[in-house]
This record gives sequence, structure tokens and C-alpha cells, in this order.
Amino acid sequence: MLSERERERYKRQIMLFGEAGQENLKKAHIFIAGAGGLGSPVSIYLAVAGVGNLTVVDKDIVDQSNLNRQILHYDRDIGRKKVVSAEEKLQAYNPDINIRIIDATLDESNADRLIGNADGIVDAMDNYPTRYLLNIIAQKKKIPLFHGAIRGFYGQATTIIPGKTACLQCLFPSAPPQEVFPVVGATPGVIGTIQTTEVLKYLLGTGDLLTNRLLIWDGMAMHMDEISFERNPACLSCGTGCGASTSLMEASEKKIRRKKK
Repeated sequence: MLSERERERYKRQIMLFGEAGQENLKKAHIFIAGAGGLGSPVSIYLAVAGVGNLTVVDKDIVDQSNLNRQILHYDRDIGRKKVVSAEEKLQAYNPDINIRIIDATLDESNADRLIGNADGIVDAMDNYPTRYLLNIIAQKKKIPLFHGAIRGFYGQATTIIPGKTACLQCLFPSAPPQEVFPVVGATPGVIGTIQTTEVLKYLLGTGDLLTNRLLIWDGMAMHMDEISFERNPACLSCGTGCGASTSLMEASEKKIRRKKK
């Protein structure tokens, strides 16, 4: 049930989807992989919307070069753990929700356990090997994956519903080369808020999700477009025979590692 404080806090949202919808948000648990450029707007807007349980995972320390885009972190946070900085800000934004922070690098040994029974996974990462791992876990657990990626003035987003839509590896069969890429802070702001909107729509059961469609943001031209894509029956992650077994996960990770060499 919502408290009087919560009813007041969320009253402009309750006008849209009622107290029952707000209570659904309060009960939900979203796993956010990354507390950087994308993770910042995603976690902030999920927090202020009243999503009751947020898990934020990141291993990095705040660096001065992060501050042009990672709005969870301030100049005074340089040298601090990102998850500690994130927890402080998110609880300040909304003390009525539960924030769980995990100072860890997501990998095969811990991702399944750390994600647990979350209602959704937000891909706020900056590398495709970890994205593929999140995709595999999402397929195994039948948990939606909300993907976002950025570079410069450009970004992309899509929503994956296991068993119903194409997956991330259908869309990107192989990882692009690793690089330190340029980025302007407004770009993760745009893509992160799109990811957040998708999470909220999913939890509320409303609107049309960004499924089987890759939204592409071109900030230079101030233009948004989308590309439709389909499930690949031979996909390593969601194709025939995919039961998200350990052997499949290992095979996928080995494939990714080979491509990185």
C-alpha cells in the first residue's frame, strides 16, 4: 500500500496509471548494470518514479573524466566507488525506495546470482562481452533486457522480451571492436531516459514496447529513426536448443573471447 507521503509524491503519475500502477512500481525490482553515463539517468528516473527496489552494479571508481556525462557523481566524488556515490544520490532523490549496491565486475561466475529474481535488467554497460552475458542471463531467467548504447552524438536502444522477441545477439551477432569512444553528456541522457520509459511501460503493462525494433538517435541531425529486426533461429543465445544451459553460456563467452583476440 502507498503511504500518504507517497501519494503526494507521485500524484502527478497516479493521474496517469492510478494507485494500483504506482503500487506495481513500488513492488518492482530492477537490476541496473552500470552506474556511469547510461546508468545515471536510468537509476535517477527510476528512483524518482518510485520503482521500489533498485540494484546497481559497478566496479569502477569515479574519475574526473566521467563528470561530463555521469550525472550521479559530483566533483567531490572523485576517487570514491561509483556504487557508493550512486547509493548516496539515489537515496537523497527518494528515501522511500530500497537501493542495493554491488561493488563487483559482472562475469560468468556471478551474474546469474547477482541478478537473482529481478523483474528487469537494464544494460547500461559500455562493452559488448558483458552485454552478451546479460542477454544470456535474461534468456535463461525469462527477464526483459533493456538495451542502450551511445557514442558521440549517437545512441541506440531496444527492448528484449525473452521467448517473444529477437534477442541482442540476433541483432548483433558479433561484438564491435573495443574502443575508448567519445561522448557528449546529453546523449546518454536521451538514451537513458528512453530505457527508463521502456522499463516503466513494461512494469505498468501499458504502451507499445520497443521490441524487435532498434531505435537510433542522431543528435547531430536531431533525428530519430528505427530499424526492424527479427529473431535468428540459429542464434547462439535464443535459437533452437537454447535452454540457457551452463554449456551454452560457456560456448557464448568463448566465442566472444575469441573475437576479442
